[in-house]
Amino acid sequence: MNEPTAYGRPAGHETAAVEVHTPTPLPPTHTAPLVPVQPGTIPSVASVVLPDGRVVTGYAIEPAKPEPVAHKPAVSSAAVNVALGGVGFLAVCGGLLMLTTFITALTALITQLVILAAVVFGGWIAVQVFSATGGKGGTTVNIRKAVIKRNKFYG
Repeated sequence: MNEPTAYGRPAGHETAAVEVHTPTPLPPTHTAPLVPVQPGTIPSVASVVLPDGRVVTGYAIEPAKPEPVAHKPAVSSAAVNVALGGVGFLAVCGGLLMLTTFITALTALITQLVILAAVVFGGWIAVQVFSATGGKGGTTVNIRKAVIKRNKFYG
């Protein structure tokens, strides 16, 4: 069924004959001489005569001028942004350090005020308790032998 031919391909897959085309040279043409045109209105048409006598006509193209090179800064903007971010971070860290120091000092002050109030108030109470033994304005209670029978007090 798919038996190879003399060229090694299966039957039914023969290649077509190859056709070779050769280019035909164009005859040289001579054009009219160049007519001057007012500058600035229409681009001028230029004709060039080649050494073999052919004439090439076309619009004159101004050579491409390179664009001026933009002045690049010495330091890239990314580096400047990173540096400014670092400075801002350091400023925030310094502020946070001062804030924590302030909170610590305020806590110590409140603690000392509470201790001072406890000492002063405790001292005032101690003075009140121990100065009552002088007998001035106080109530004296004499306790004599009392008898307690069946949870009743007989004095």
